[in-house]
Parts: sequence; structure tokens; C-alpha cells
Amino acid sequence: MRKQRNSPLDLPFMLYADSKGRIFDHPRFRMAGFSGNAPAPLAEDDLIPMPEFSKLFFIPGCAPVGLDPDTGKYRTVPRVKINGVTRSCYAVAAFLEPGIVRTHLPAVDYAPKKYVLPMWAYTAVGFREGRYWAAGFSIEYNPRWDPRHYDDRKLVPAIRDYQRKHGQGPLLEHLSGCATINHCFAAKNLFLKRWEAPLPVSRACNAECLGCLSLQSDPSCTASHQRISFKPTVKEIVSLAVRHLNQAEEAIVSFGQGCEGEPLTEHELIAESIRKIRERTSRGTINLNTNGSWPERVRLIAESGLDSIRISMNSARPDLYRAYYRPRGYDFDDVVSSLELCRRKGLYTMMNYLVFPGITDQQEEIKAVTDIIRNTGLNFVHLKNLCIDPQLYMEKMPKGRSKAVGMKQMASLLKEEFPNLELGYFNQPVR
Repeated sequence: MRKQRNSPLDLPFMLYADSKGRIFDHPRFRMAGFSGNAPAPLAEDDLIPMPEFSKLFFIPGCAPVGLDPDTGKYRTVPRVKINGVTRSCYAVAAFLEPGIVRTHLPAVDYAPKKYVLPMWAYTAVGFREGRYWAAGFSIEYNPRWDPRHYDDRKLVPAIRDYQRKHGQGPLLEHLSGCATINHCFAAKNLFLKRWEAPLPVSRACNAECLGCLSLQSDPSCTASHQRISFKPTVKEIVSLAVRHLNQAEEAIVSFGQGCEGEPLTEHELIAESIRKIRERTSRGTINLNTNGSWPERVRLIAESGLDSIRISMNSARPDLYRAYYRPRGYDFDDVVSSLELCRRKGLYTMMNYLVFPGITDQQEEIKAVTDIIRNTGLNFVHLKNLCIDPQLYMEKMPKGRSKAVGMKQMASLLKEEFPNLELGYFNQPVR
């Protein structure tokens, strides 16, 4: 069904910030959104009330692009004059709660920018009728990941209690920092004794992802997570994992976290740990988040007792994959081979699909990802907003030759083509 475009007068008002980051709605211009690096029309069903635990950012030095309701044209808005006072305008973006896929990027004039934005999933946002409206749609609501369930007033006593009962160790100390400093929900779950908990193990990586969360060479863009600096022992890994699997509701333990490199660089450690975990408990799900770069290492881990695997890709097209991951010692075909191998081994197999409006919804990309899903028999595709500076990503990505159809249309096409494929946002326990 064709989307009905809004009249410009029906759209939310454009947001802008002053030099101090204070956010205002423009008295006349309407909200605009980008697909890739160009404006794209917003329809009413592209918009949702911005969820409570989302965040707002402003983009220093960069003016917003708004829609002129009188002409229907997009215009850069560097200044605004209100009550005789002129002030500079800077673009505003939202970062949405988990489970929501953004449909449009913020509309921004990036020409003056000389820095790299921190790694967030920047989303178009406006203001109408007393509330913020963001460009996105819900792909999955999972109460286990609702921010309302991650109250630090409960976390800090839980960490103290956990340490008192089970002692201290390098991995436990690292995860307590992840929980309290980086506010990692998975790390918090470990101490709150529930759901999915992390098992980071790797200091090294065989890729140089543009959007790496744990290592950034550009000083203007600080990594959002501190990468683990030591190799955990099998004993501590097994102790944490068995305890969590035996006592947590809907228990998952996952290797491969934002605070580490590529876990396949420690494949022998992971395989040995899984064997020993399964000697002590059959409960819960053992999961691996990975780039899938070494199929034979994936095979070793799968045969040790792994239950599920989630393999990350930003694109199903080799040239775009290479441009983002910048792989060392492996290539795109190895990743696809790992997906195929995991299904043959009977693992619950997921693609962690890092999506980006104007790239992921190109017709070429939809065909490419459809081919991979059909050929590998994937169980689940995560539609995860790619956290990266939009300008940087568009500069580094090879140019596509087909038009973008829209993120909601892309998701609808996948559902139509593969009715048994699960589309979502969160890791699932294997039942």
C-alpha cells in the first residue's frame, strides 16, 4: 500500500539548538529527514511519539535542514530571528530506545563539520502538539530490555551482594565497570541475576570497523566502551556462566560484546569454556556474537556445545561490507560460509543486520540480503540501527545504483518473502 505523504503543515516543527545545546522548535519550518545524504519525504506512518528513555543530541557547527511549509522546498536554516533577536541554529537528532528501527536520518548540513560524531544511531526528530516525534517504527518490544527495568538504585546493592557472595576476579571487576560506567544492560543483568549476561574474552580483532565501539583512532571520537585488557581464565568464565545459567530467568550467556574485539580470536578459550560449562549445567542458552570471519573456528565452537550464534553484517553486498568492516585475513564469503555452516550444525542462527536508511533499503541491498536468507536458511534477522556518524558512513560507502524504497517497506518485503523468518532486535533464548 502506497504511503500517503503529509502536507508540510501537518508535519512536526523542525527542532534546532543554540550554541549551549538548548533545544527549541522553530516557529515556521517543519521537520525534515534524510535517506542517505539527501532529504526524503516523511509520511505520518514514519513518525512515532519519541519514547520516554530516548535521548536528544545537537550537532555543533552544523545547521539543520528544514521543510519550508510555504514552498514545499528543503532549506538549510543557519539562523532564526525571534522577537528581534537573531541566533544561530544547530541541528538536533534523537537516539531511540532499543527495539525501534529508524526510518530517516536527521536532516543536517554537514559541510562545516571537521570532527567525527560519537557512535550513536542519529535519528530525525521534530516537535508537535507538546511532544517530540521521531522517525521510526517498532520492530520488537521485549520487556526484558525495557529501560524501566534497569534502575541503578537496585544495581549498586546487587553488585555489592554479588561480590560479597562470590568474591572478586578480573572478569567480574571488568563487568562491574561495564554495568556502572558504560551502563551496559547485559552486564547489569549478570548482577541482577536475570536474562542475558555477557562473557567478554577478546582483546584483539581482525577487522577495523568504522563504527567500532571499543577502539577508535580518531581523537575527536571517543570509543563508547573500554575494551577488555586481559585474557580471562577458563575457571572464571565457567564459574560466572554456570552460576548465571542455573539461577537466572530466561538465561543466556553471550560471548562477543561491545567491550571486546572479535571473540573468534579466542576460539580455543571459548570452546574449552563451553565444554566445561555444559559438563556442569544443561540449563539456558550459550550464545556467540561474532563477525563470523573464520568458519573453521566457528565449527570448533559450534561442536563444543554452542546453542545460538549471531553474525554481524552491515550489508549483504561484498563491497559495502568491506568498506565498513575493513577485514584483515578474511573476506565476505567467509562470513556467508559461517552462516551456512551454523544452520547445518543445527544452531539457532541469527544475522545482526546493522541497518542504515538510504543504504539498507536500496533495491540492490534488499535483493542481496534476500538471497543470503534464502541460501542459508537463517532463523532470525536483527534490524539494529547502525551507530555511526552519518556523514562518515555515507562518505565511505560505495555508491549504489538503485533507489531506496524506505525502511518500513524493506522490512515488509522481508516478512512477505520469508513468513517463517523472525525479524526483531534482541537475542532470543533457545527453547
